[in-house]
Amino acid sequence: MTHQTFTDQKLTDHELLEQFERATLPPECFHHQEHVRVAFLYLAEHPALEALRAFSKALQRFATRHGKSNLYHETITWAYIFLIRERMARAGHPQSWDEFANNNVDLLTWKGGVLSRLYREETLSSDLARRVFVLPDKFVDIEP
Repeated sequence: MTHQTFTDQKLTDHELLEQFERATLPPECFHHQEHVRVAFLYLAEHPALEALRAFSKALQRFATRHGKSNLYHETITWAYIFLIRERMARAGHPQSWDEFANNNVDLLTWKGGVLSRLYREETLSSDLARRVFVLPDKFVDIEP
């Protein structure tokens, strides 16, 4: 089973999901790569729209539990879910998190990452994009 290090503790996929869903994972241990990993794990177990709904709800709950409900951003969340799903489908076979991460390093980069090639900065920083999913407003080929 895949392991990820958080401080001095190693979490399996199951442990990470459980702590995320219960909002017991310390927020300082839940950075962009962990967001992508958890989204990948939801998509590995559920159809895309079910994973989207469940992950979005759990992410909002996690943020609220840690006093940061204003950080939830619907456009970023949904865009990553669909990008991860597409990359999983393009692989043509089920992947472990490690294999997926190694093959999709661009999805693990936060600042200047894949969304900066799809969205104008002012779009992603808008209140509208935070509240509802906004379609990309840049067109750039994002093949891995």
